[in-house]
Amino acid sequence: MGTVLMVGTRKGCWIGRSDDQRDEWTWSGPHHDMEEVYSCMVDTRGASPRLFAGASSSWLGPQVRWSDDLGATWQETPGGAIKFPEGSGATVERVWQIVPGCEDGVVYAGTEPGAVWKSVDGGATFALEEALWNHPQKPEWGAGFGGQAFHTILPHPTDPDSVTVAISTGGVYQTTDGGASWAPRNQGIRADFLPEDQRYPEFGQCVHKVTRHPSRPERLYVQNHGGVYRSDDEGGSWKSIGDDLPSDFGFPIVVHPHRPDTIYVFPLGGGDGRYPPDAKARVWRSDDAGESWTPYDEGLPDTFYVGVMRDAMCTDSHDPAGIYLGARNGAVWASTDDGATWRQIVSNLPDVMSVKAGTWKD
Repeated sequence: MGTVLMVGTRKGCWIGRSDDQRDEWTWSGPHHDMEEVYSCMVDTRGASPRLFAGASSSWLGPQVRWSDDLGATWQETPGGAIKFPEGSGATVERVWQIVPGCEDGVVYAGTEPGAVWKSVDGGATFALEEALWNHPQKPEWGAGFGGQAFHTILPHPTDPDSVTVAISTGGVYQTTDGGASWAPRNQGIRADFLPEDQRYPEFGQCVHKVTRHPSRPERLYVQNHGGVYRSDDEGGSWKSIGDDLPSDFGFPIVVHPHRPDTIYVFPLGGGDGRYPPDAKARVWRSDDAGESWTPYDEGLPDTFYVGVMRDAMCTDSHDPAGIYLGARNGAVWASTDDGATWRQIVSNLPDVMSVKAGTWKD
C-alpha cells in the first residue's frame, strides 16, 4: 500500500510518500512555490490517486490545480474556473476547502469570500451554489479573524442531495435538496462573543471545523471558537462534549477512519494565546464520542508556542491508523498507532495550513 501526505503552507505545497509502515518518508517540493496553499485533497476514488491543491498567488489570484502523477506534473482549471458571475461584485480570494462528493467525478470547493462550488467533471470546472451564496442570512455573516470562508464541506456519504457546510462566522448550514435551499443547523452551539442573553443564536456562530464518520453520517462533531460539540441528529441539535478538556478553544477536529466514536482535538489556550495550555503540545483523544478525553504527548514537544490550524490535522485509512498534524512553525508530526505516540517527519517548512493523507494499492 502506498501512502501520500500533502502539506499545504503559506509558501507552497510539499508531498511526502511512504509505504503502509510509514517509517520512512521521501519529500518533494515546494510545489506552487510562494503561493498560499490553504487546501489539499487526495482523491483515491480512481485507479490511481489524484492530488488537488487550492493555491493562491499574490499576483495571479487563486487556482485549483491537480496532479495524476503524485506531483510530478500539474494541470489547472481552465481560465481559473472558480469565478463569481459577472456583475456579482465579488472576487475569489482563496480556496479554503476541496473535498470529494459521494458520486464519481463530483468535487466541492469552499472559498473566501464565503461560497461553495460544485464540480461534476472531476474538478475541471466549478459551478457556484447560488442558493447558499444568495442566502437571506448571508449579509449578517461575519468574517472572523481568518476571513469569511467556507472551510468545511461534508457531502453525505450516500445521499448526493445532502451536504453540510460551515463558515466562520456564520455557523453550520445544510441542504437536503441538492442545493436548492440551505438551513442553519446551530441549535445548542454557543457564541461567546455575543451578549449573555444572545449566545445561542440561530446562526452567526464562529464554527472552526466539523467532521463525521461515513458509517454514522447522522453523528457530527464540531470544534467551535469556544466549545466542542456532538450532534446525533445530523446537526438538528448539539451537545457540549468539551468539559474534560484543558481548553475548549481550538481549530481541528478529526474522526478515526475505522471507529466513529473516536475523535481527536488539539486544544489551544484561547483567542488571545493561540498555543496549547502550558505551551505543551498535546493531542486529546476520546474513544466514547466525547464523553471522556485522554491526552497523548509521547514524541510531541514540551515547549510549543504555535498553533495547529483547522485543516492541518488528518488521518489516513491504515489499521492502525495514521494521525498527522502540521504546525505553524513548519513541522509535521505523525502517529502510526492511533495517536498514542508521535514523531516528527518533516521540519522547517513554511507556516502549515493544510495536511491531507491518502492511501492506495501501488
